[in-house]
Amino acid sequence: MLAVERFRVSGRDVWIGVIFHGRIQGISFAFTRGELLGRIRNLAEFLRGRNVAVSLDVQPSNYTELVYRVMVGELDNGKALSELSFEGVTPFERRVYEWLTKNVKRGTVITYGSLAKALGTSPRAIGGAMKRNPYPIIVPCHRVVASDGIGYYSSGIEEKKFLLELEGVKEWTS
Repeated sequence: MLAVERFRVSGRDVWIGVIFHGRIQGISFAFTRGELLGRIRNLAEFLRGRNVAVSLDVQPSNYTELVYRVMVGELDNGKALSELSFEGVTPFERRVYEWLTKNVKRGTVITYGSLAKALGTSPRAIGGAMKRNPYPIIVPCHRVVASDGIGYYSSGIEEKKFLLELEGVKEWTS
């Protein structure tokens, strides 16, 4: 199923889309509805490529509100972790996502290298896991930065800066 909802966040329209079946299978967000729908199609293709049965039949859900509450800081990321299905996620990716969500709190960032060191892996492996994260916002991949700058973000650098600024992280957004 697919739930889509528009919210007003920090003076901007933010469209949140959640693919779900029992639990959250994937999340996307964008500043326009059209952009969101394209990202949802890409997310669904990615999930299907990992053998996740996905339906894009539209159905209202409280999951969009849950993602919004995490985005604006009303709900801690860790509290929403149990709503994720982790279908199609490798054991390594799950370990990275859970560690990041539990340990890197709102208003803070971690470098790819520091996250890699904490998990006993390489920065490149961390970057790959972040790129494949189907749960942005709840799994806060936007809080992972390069040692020399903001780093990459699948949804776009403007979106990464928006999320970091919303969380009060200024040094990486100017």
